[in-house]
Amino acid sequence: MALMSSYLLTTKNVEPFFNSLITAKAPETFTQKFLENLEFKSTNDRLYISLLKGLGFLDPNGTPTERYFAFLDQSKSKQVLVEAVKEAYGDLFATNIKANELSAQDVKNKLRTLTQGKNSDKVLSLMANTFRALVDYGEWSPVKKTDEKPVTSAIVGEKKEKEAMTTLATNDPDEGSMGAKLKGTQLHYNIQIHLPESRDQAVYDALFRSLRTHLF
Repeated sequence: MALMSSYLLTTKNVEPFFNSLITAKAPETFTQKFLENLEFKSTNDRLYISLLKGLGFLDPNGTPTERYFAFLDQSKSKQVLVEAVKEAYGDLFATNIKANELSAQDVKNKLRTLTQGKNSDKVLSLMANTFRALVDYGEWSPVKKTDEKPVTSAIVGEKKEKEAMTTLATNDPDEGSMGAKLKGTQLHYNIQIHLPESRDQAVYDALFRSLRTHLF
């Protein structure tokens, strides 16, 4: 049965414990002495060894497995733990593929059914709390690729951009009312006249009368 029976009496140190594994050199054998070197010296902390075995981080002899070493890669530590939890609690996830979203009480109810009443209510509570603590430490959200853009989004974005450009052209006072502006445009002419040299005033009078007649 894929249902880990190991559990912790208290889960307050789950995060510090797993964080300490990442920063420490993996031992040849994970012993109680090594656990104490990690500053987990309480008798309750000894249960972490059986927990690591249940998660597949250690073999039955306490030797670190490939999963343990994969966990040491900080870029994927929490994803590695998620896979370990899914495997260790396989029967629970078989009843609900989103078991990681269940409350501790709901997990406890599921475990009661899966264990067929073999465990006491207190033990079921500890198992449920341990499961929840492991779930909370793990990284369950899929990693999003920021360098890729969905095709549909790109098409919609391009369409919206074109619509925005069309709207701008229509509403732009410099563009949309261009025709009206042209209709109301007044043209001004600058006419330069070179007068002939003459001492006869009548010549100039006649010239200005002609200009007045044809231009105004």
